[in-house]
Parts: sequence; C-alpha cells; structure tokens
Amino acid sequence: MPYNYLTKEAINSFIKMALTEDAGDGDHTSLASIPKGITGRARLLLKDEGVLAGIDLAKRIFEYIDPQLEVSLLKNDGDLFKYGEIALTVSGSVHSILLAERLVLNNMQRMSGIASYTQKLQHMIAHTKAKVLDTRKTTPNYRMMEKWAVSIGGGVNHRYGLFDMILLKDNHIDYSGGIKKALQNSKEYIRLNNKNLKIEIETRSLKEVEEALEEGGAFRIMLDNMTPELMKKAVELINGKAETEASGGITENSIINVAETGVDYISIGSLSHSYMSKDMSLKAY
Repeated sequence: MPYNYLTKEAINSFIKMALTEDAGDGDHTSLASIPKGITGRARLLLKDEGVLAGIDLAKRIFEYIDPQLEVSLLKNDGDLFKYGEIALTVSGSVHSILLAERLVLNNMQRMSGIASYTQKLQHMIAHTKAKVLDTRKTTPNYRMMEKWAVSIGGGVNHRYGLFDMILLKDNHIDYSGGIKKALQNSKEYIRLNNKNLKIEIETRSLKEVEEALEEGGAFRIMLDNMTPELMKKAVELINGKAETEASGGITENSIINVAETGVDYISIGSLSHSYMSKDMSLKAY
C-alpha cells in the first residue's frame, strides 16, 4: 500500500488533536515559571538501541507549534541508533520547545519501538520471499503513525481501513453463506457500485482454498491458522494464481517455519499492539 495516508492535512490534523488533548488552554506550568521571550536549546537523547522512526514527524510537530524554531536532524527515519546518540537539536522559544516535548517523545518512542520490532521480524525471514504485513489491530486514532513506523522498519502496510479493500474474513464468509457466495456478492457489489476495490478472502482449509480458486476474483488468499504443513500444500495448490498471506497468532517462534512455506506475506498484529517503546528524552543543554 502506498503512503497515500501520509498527507500534510492528515498529519497536521493529528498534531492539532494531540496538542488539544495535552495542552488544552495552555501549558500553564511553563507559562507560570518561565518569562515570555526566553530562548534556549535542547537535544533529543537516545537512551536505547534500534531503528529510529518518527523523526520526520518530530520536525513537523516543532514546525507546527512554532515555525521560528530551528530544528537540526542528526539522524533520519530508518537509521539504526544506539545508546548515547543524539537524534536532533532544537533551538528557539523555550515555551514552544516545552509544549512540543512530550508529543515529540511519545511519538518517537512508540514509532521506533514498532520499526525496531518490524525490522527484527523481517530480518528473521530474510532468506525467504515473505514480507511482514501489519493489520488493523492498531491504537484508535493512532493508526497512521503505527503503519508509518511499520513501513520505516521494512514491513509492508496492509489495507489502511475498511474502505480501501474488501477483506472477506470468517464472519463475512459465514454470514454470507460460504466462500463462493461471499466472493460472488463482493464482485457484484463492486460492479453495481463501480468501485475500484481488490478482494482478499480468508480460508481455513484446503477445501476453502479450492472453492476460492474455483470462484475466482480474489487477488490474495489468506491462509488462517493453518499449520505450516497445511500452508505449504495450500501455497502449492494456489500455484501463483493469487497472492498468499499467512495469518493467525504468528510469533517470533513460528514466523520462520511459516515463511518457509512459500507464502508471499505474513500478517502480524503484534507489530502494533505488543511492541516495546524505546527510551528517549529531550534535555536542555
């Protein structure tokens, strides 16, 4: 999926909402304790190691809050970092720096955690053709940043939301009356509504894979909660007629076996719900 969700408007809207949540009618601690007009500088210290993510967003946050702030990036998104390094420096109004501080850190810590975990998993399966995919198991109102971080870490974004792909999962299939009926209904929906939507369908057995192939129309077939042995047979059965995606509780302990079945993609919800944030701080100097 392209980065079409990373628009200036979307990012600015996120920053505005986040600042409203945090600052309300003003950062009264800074306003009360530090005289207006005081200037200073700060640097973002990296107190961990991993893949850096969110530094471009950090620059945008500083600039949104105060275009007069001078921000110097010493590292870029996707760079490896280690303890003790400095990611950026900022100088200008102290009130503006302090207003931005927590929002910058919250984003960079979380995004770097996601990017680092994504790269770790992708490196584990680098000897195969499989690519790590994210999911919709994201933090409400924070999906854009979590998917951005997955991309920075070398993973691939799945659909952004419910609106940009038809993904027929178990409940859709059961409610509609089976694999073939779900595909038939979806293809008819696309035709009647003149939609440019790709169809992916989840399968839970070789029989369902066969039904999906017989009906056609899916550009990708998801192999859900299958053993690696069964998954390998499914990949052979599909034989390039559609992309393949493994899904269902895949962890560090199982990802290599899954990747070696020959699947194209492996979707992992833990990329955005079970990562560890990276330690960072913004300090005056």
